[in-house]
Amino acid sequence: MTATAVVTGVGVLAPNGIGAREFWAATLRGESGIGPLTRFDPTSYPSRLAGEVTGFSVPDHIPSRLVPQTDRTTQFALAGSDWALADAGLSASSLPADERGVVTASASGGFEFGQRELGQLWGKGRRHVSAYMSFAWFYAVNSGQISIRHDLRGPTGVLVTDQAGGLDAVAQARRRIRQGTPVMLTGGMDASLCPYGLAAQISAGILSESEDPARAYLPFDPAADGHVPGEGGAILTLEDADRARARGARSHGEISGYAATFDPRPGSGRPANLDRAIRGALADAGLGPRDIAFVLADGAGEPELDRAEAQALTAVFGPRGVPVTVPKTMTGRLYAGAGPLDLVTALFALRDGVVPPTVHVEGPGPDCDLDLVTGSPRPVEAGAALVLARGRGGFNSAMVVRGPSAA
Repeated sequence: MTATAVVTGVGVLAPNGIGAREFWAATLRGESGIGPLTRFDPTSYPSRLAGEVTGFSVPDHIPSRLVPQTDRTTQFALAGSDWALADAGLSASSLPADERGVVTASASGGFEFGQRELGQLWGKGRRHVSAYMSFAWFYAVNSGQISIRHDLRGPTGVLVTDQAGGLDAVAQARRRIRQGTPVMLTGGMDASLCPYGLAAQISAGILSESEDPARAYLPFDPAADGHVPGEGGAILTLEDADRARARGARSHGEISGYAATFDPRPGSGRPANLDRAIRGALADAGLGPRDIAFVLADGAGEPELDRAEAQALTAVFGPRGVPVTVPKTMTGRLYAGAGPLDLVTALFALRDGVVPPTVHVEGPGPDCDLDLVTGSPRPVEAGAALVLARGRGGFNSAMVVRGPSAA
């Protein structure tokens, strides 16, 4: 497996911007998309803030026949896939159907669709449940609908590893590129900001109950007390670098390295394994710590997890050894969509030589010895960046990307 996988197209839906250009401009401005939930009345819930995607017009992006078949997360994924292919300059006729595939990630499936149909079942009876419930709630539905829409008959799959899933899906797509598939669509979208979804997230005890959008999600801050949920993510077009170059395609950059580890169960006394994932990704990329220009951290917003992530970064890079940022403080945590969106951020940051800030955090706490980028964007030398993602239950993923000039 020697082929190089490059990103030739991106499709973004984020709480602070619909479309890659709008998202990146808002991110550099430090513009947050976190605010009071508006998709339903959350008055009776202890957590009432979210990063909502606003201004997404379903009729403008989704064929009318697909609207009753699809959850909001799938509608996001279909729009993102359209934009990722258009950005890459590809269409359904660009390649034989069995030479293009799709691998996505999902943390919650079609939660809102499932909630509505469960209401139909218990309120009106089984004959009122949509036949589309058979697939619209399922974790693999985004890969399935994308493959149908764009006639992708090559490798197909889905990864379900919570917040780590987005990076895991991109890694699997990269693996398929290296095994000979010329083009893969990959990434992740999640959208579970409905009563059913919020109830499930609250039960985990990890959501902030602050009502101040500027104080609710504070990774690495001494006042951190949980995170704000968000929706959206990114779909990427991955392509064999030689093939992309031969057709004159623009590259956003290269997926250079990846590794994943799993933490031992809590209370086992054994150490966490995030640092092993970081070292593995660097080794896979053929790089050392000094080659990394900046890190996009997972930034759980929970004191214990933030300390563990800071310790892993310090173990690899040294105290304050590399600029670290958490742009998801502007979007909330997007679960399976977070990793792919962070990859887009990393690639654009390498392209433009500037790292977006972690907003609302003045500086890390004394037990997080990090060079956290806060306040305003910081210029950096182009090179490579590290993106981290951790999923509930012990999943750790690390991915290294190089900018377009190095790809």
